Amino acid sequence: MVAASPTLFTREDVAKNNTADSLHVIIDSKVYDLTEFADAHPGGAHVLLQVAGKDATSEFFQMHRYEVLVRYMKLCIGTVTGETPEVIVPQPGDLCPVPYSEPQWLVPEFSSPYYKESHRKLRNEARIFVDEHFRPEALQIEASGERPSKEIITRMWENGMNPMRLGPGKHLEGHTLLGGVVAPSEFDYFHELVLTQELAKTHGRACNDGFLGGMVIGLPPVLNYCNDIALRDRVARECFSGEKAICLAISEAFAGSDVAGIRTTAVKSPCGKFYIVNGTKKWITNGMWSDYFTTAVRTEKGFSVLLIERGEGVETEQIKTSYSSAAGTAFVTFDNVKVPLNHLLGKENQGFPVIMSNFNHERWVMCCASVCMSRVVVEECLKWSNQRTVFGKRLIDQPVIRQKLAKMIALVESSQAWLEAITYQMCNMSYKQQSLSLAGPIALLKMSVTRAAHEIADDSVQIFGGRGITKTGMGRVIESFHRTYKFDAILGGAEEILGDLAVRQAFRKFPKSML
Repeated sequence: MVAASPTLFTREDVAKNNTADSLHVIIDSKVYDLTEFADAHPGGAHVLLQVAGKDATSEFFQMHRYEVLVRYMKLCIGTVTGETPEVIVPQPGDLCPVPYSEPQWLVPEFSSPYYKESHRKLRNEARIFVDEHFRPEALQIEASGERPSKEIITRMWENGMNPMRLGPGKHLEGHTLLGGVVAPSEFDYFHELVLTQELAKTHGRACNDGFLGGMVIGLPPVLNYCNDIALRDRVARECFSGEKAICLAISEAFAGSDVAGIRTTAVKSPCGKFYIVNGTKKWITNGMWSDYFTTAVRTEKGFSVLLIERGEGVETEQIKTSYSSAAGTAFVTFDNVKVPLNHLLGKENQGFPVIMSNFNHERWVMCCASVCMSRVVVEECLKWSNQRTVFGKRLIDQPVIRQKLAKMIALVESSQAWLEAITYQMCNMSYKQQSLSLAGPIALLKMSVTRAAHEIADDSVQIFGGRGITKTGMGRVIESFHRTYKFDAILGGAEEILGDLAVRQAFRKFPKSML
């Protein structure tokens, strides 16, 4: 083999290297030496020999994305003389140019009444963080089932990201938010929406929950209802910094969406200094490694919420679900656990409003993430339809595929629009007003978003075919979404329960004059 220069090759040069002993290919005008790699190729050396010495750009992008080229860039030995690579390799923080891959407010030719410059700056910084730090670790723990590292949680804490995930409020005071792109006093629910959707771009549902999902739903009741200010501030500091972890412990074996069916009890000790808690909780996100459990209990005359610290009598056991153990899903047992009286959140026997008001934010956060993950799937399908050739045509040239894509796009765009409309109401309501007025609308939004995810998941697998049910390679994102999208349809209240809740609340306001 003779090259025109140390880094430049003619196509004739490459064509001479067409055997197992010297195997070169051209991909997007770059020359790759696959001689040593051939035996390690997942598809076998035979596949590579079929394109040895040739331009394999079309064949490569039938099977892979640019990420694979980046991963094996060390195999690149030069460029074809007089040619320039055409494939766009995005840099950290870049917007995706594929149509409908970004929400409309991020598309240059469109405008929105909801977003300001601080939202755009936050989006940019958050995406850089996700591209450089968040997603690489997410993919690792999604596969291994490990708990997120202390390093990534600390990095998020130092950037002010952990407190931002709980929305606007006094808990943001004193924090520098992603390098100062937005002041704590300016932070609103649209900033939280932007951050939540960027953090959902991990391509893994379990790691999304693993990265302090328990804190997002378990800490707000402490911030909003803890009667002991010193306790509240200490727990918030410990959980935001990652020194300790917290989770929300509501669901039980006999009480999932039926919160009123909980059986875990809290009885005051004879000395009157403690609650004695007995019972179990099930499907508790982050429960395996949590130090605090925001727990719904049955007290003498109703329901109460207690902050229970891990200690004697508290045991956790891993629950295996259809997504990774990286979420730390647990079965929790409380066996005669002593809980100090100052760990009561809100008032005794009046815990139901604490539980229900917290559900609004939890469900809204789930909608933010689910819409984003649905959009990621739409992006994957658009890319695949453009590069995959069947029966001599690209998938996008098939009317049946265009129809599926049209439905998927319409579902994700309408979901985002409704989400933004409700977010605007949240920005203009107090926490108490949200509890009174938005429970029904948010419940309907979540039901609609997860129904849309159901349709998108189904059509995406049909578009990807066998790859859509394969955990590695081109269809990995599709397989993961199809396997895990149902979590959002169940957690935080099942679709049927939420739909019923919304309609019942609507009928409470039904005008008598219309009877």
